[in-house]
Amino acid sequence: MKILICDDQAVVRDGLELLLKLERDFEVVGAASDGAEALEMTASRKPDLVLMDLKMPGMNGIEATRQIRARHPEVKILVLTTYDDDEWLFDALRAGAHGYLLKDMPREEIVRAIRGTLAGKTFLDPGVAGKVLEQVTSAGKQPETLLTEKLTEREVDVLRLIARGLTNADIAERLALSEGTVRNHVSAILSKLGVSDRTQAAVIAIQHGLGEG
Repeated sequence: MKILICDDQAVVRDGLELLLKLERDFEVVGAASDGAEALEMTASRKPDLVLMDLKMPGMNGIEATRQIRARHPEVKILVLTTYDDDEWLFDALRAGAHGYLLKDMPREEIVRAIRGTLAGKTFLDPGVAGKVLEQVTSAGKQPETLLTEKLTEREVDVLRLIARGLTNADIAERLALSEGTVRNHVSAILSKLGVSDRTQAAVIAIQHGLGEG
């Protein structure tokens, strides 16, 4: 698992690198000091995941996330920051971040979140998860039929499981499908809903009541 660290504080970069090197299956392929450097390193070093800080001089983590997701959609972005205010949180998720962690999270939880993100799950720090759920709730639940009119019955089944945090492998096992078929369904769902990633699709599913039960 190739990981790129992006943080403007050298002590944080060094600490994260030491932490991640304790995991035998992790390889730190670079440590960027700002968003622009992270963008360059992503292109040259091909990480599987970028551990992204947000507030940095020059190109911040929001813009870096947006550009990395646009140019390298296969790369996962996991935010690791001290900022838990709404503006940073929702801007990061809209930019395409796959998860949002605060820096006071225990080491083992950071490692677990990295593994889970690489496996296709979404991780939100407990300190910010409530804000995301509150926004979804305040948006008002919309009729499930608004989705069932757009999606096939099987795509609805897949979307419901995405909203519950299942990976493609989990969904394939649950629905007795191949992973390739699930990937095709996921691609079709993202296209029909006009979103760029599973996190955004899951939010829409929850808004329409598909994440329940």
